[in-house]
Amino acid sequence: MVTETLNVSRLTNGEAENSLHKQTDEVPSKGFIGKRENVLSDGTNGTLCNDGNLGEVSNSPEAKSQSDAVSKRARQQKEVTLEDMYNNQDLFDEDDDDDSDWEPLQNRVELIKWFCRNCTMVNLDDVVYCDICGEHKDSKILSYGFFASPFAEEMDTPEVESITKERQKDVGSKDSVTNGSTAIGFDERMLLHAEVEMKSHPHPERPDRLRAIAASFARAGIFPGRCYPITAREITPEELQMVHTLEHIEAVEITSQLISSYFTPDTYANEHSARAARLAAGLCADLASSIVSGRAKNGFALVRPPGHHAGVKQAMGFCLHNNAAVAALAAQVAGARKILIVDWDVHHGNGTQEIFDSNKSVLYISLHRHEGGRFYPGTGAADEVGTMGAEGYCVNIPWSRGGVGDNDYIFSFKHVVLPIATKFAPDLTIISAGFDAARGDPLGCCDVTPNGYAQMTHMLNTLSDGKLLVILEGGYNLRSISSSATAVIKVLLGDNPGFELENSFPSRAGLQTVMDVLEIQMKFWPALQPTLMDLRSQWGIYCLDNKRRQMKKKRRRFVAPIWWKWGPKSSLYRFLNRRVKSK
Repeated sequence: MVTETLNVSRLTNGEAENSLHKQTDEVPSKGFIGKRENVLSDGTNGTLCNDGNLGEVSNSPEAKSQSDAVSKRARQQKEVTLEDMYNNQDLFDEDDDDDSDWEPLQNRVELIKWFCRNCTMVNLDDVVYCDICGEHKDSKILSYGFFASPFAEEMDTPEVESITKERQKDVGSKDSVTNGSTAIGFDERMLLHAEVEMKSHPHPERPDRLRAIAASFARAGIFPGRCYPITAREITPEELQMVHTLEHIEAVEITSQLISSYFTPDTYANEHSARAARLAAGLCADLASSIVSGRAKNGFALVRPPGHHAGVKQAMGFCLHNNAAVAALAAQVAGARKILIVDWDVHHGNGTQEIFDSNKSVLYISLHRHEGGRFYPGTGAADEVGTMGAEGYCVNIPWSRGGVGDNDYIFSFKHVVLPIATKFAPDLTIISAGFDAARGDPLGCCDVTPNGYAQMTHMLNTLSDGKLLVILEGGYNLRSISSSATAVIKVLLGDNPGFELENSFPSRAGLQTVMDVLEIQMKFWPALQPTLMDLRSQWGIYCLDNKRRQMKKKRRRFVAPIWWKWGPKSSLYRFLNRRVKSK
């Protein structure tokens, strides 16, 4: 496995993401909760049974041999799932008994010296800059965020630390709270949620994600400084039951009794994860309530674990509780009638869609890679529009390929997101802000820039009288997520988003996707029909121009040679040349 890691330098088309994320129905959550490893007081391994009790530990040679075999298979399965994400390799060989190719791989482990702090990719000891993202091996990105140089250590540590300490004096002060219009939710206890088991590669959803964003905010003077914090609290079981089943809530809570556990091969938990998830959900709920009640104009939830894959009764895709869904229902309790959730994470928020699939008071719009269901989690096709009388209140914009950038996103906002959202007229807008569609992300493989995220935030800020809540979801390149998050929160603070993409004409694939979505959604939002007709005419012009360019290239092949002009074939030359010009 390690050798394969070293031979791969780049990811393509999101296949690695599909290897990391496995469908929940393939590995039921109960199966993982019922077989979590627990370290006993004497250092031996026990097994937590389905009833929550530790089974007896046998010391017989037969039992030990069988246990070792099972543990080996389990470790291989977990490791391969994560390695596939980065290596873009096929699934491991199903023949567990054939170890002929394993020993040589183990001998190569010593070649791996460091993992990139920015993107977690593996590099050899003779490399100073990451082969994937170009980050220096001693980058200070965790201290200074995206302001740190990716090439060398150029920051003046004492000066930056003094600035940070000076700004921290203002946090929690009366003036910062009463004068601030943008609230922020953050608690360091969420950093304790981390993968315990040492694997062949660091997990992409790691505490450093929050550290890099927080460092960028501090360096930019945003927080501490221009934003004010809200007091963190843990969400109550009663509030969670408005979103999740009691069985799901209890399944998450039981992880606090275990050193390490897994809901799916890529969705981990440790003894601190349940509290981190409760804090994240509690912060999102309180931010939503504060914005609806007018105590804050808008807010940014700097939280983890993420939430938009967590459904009614399952945890998956790094997500434990659905933070956006909790915030939406808390906003309705506070007085908001209609909630808009815009999910621009590169993966479809299948959990959020499931929770509100038949709810007409919550409009869910998701922009994500789909590729005919081949990109994780496989849901989110354009024809998934809602059920049981709520048809049209689920809008999916599924990209058919990777590499999607600012133009496609801005174009879809102008022609799909904003027209539908304006007709819906929400009282609060929530952004499920995953930054894994950002340029440089190792899982998303798309090309959205910080300016693109700022423009989308600015466009959504025109809705709901500016009542806007941004909730962090995915994003696994520290430089990308920290610069993108900073660009977004600056818009919340009232800063100019920068250069506006006036002529954001999409790619051909992007235009086709938008037209497909409009054709489906205009059945529920008739105001979209003129837009579709206009785009169809543009599509016709685009195709016609493309055909003319191709025909022109073909005609050029039949233009008479220039020397015919002065020879016996001069008449034929003039005839052919005149004919080409007339077409």
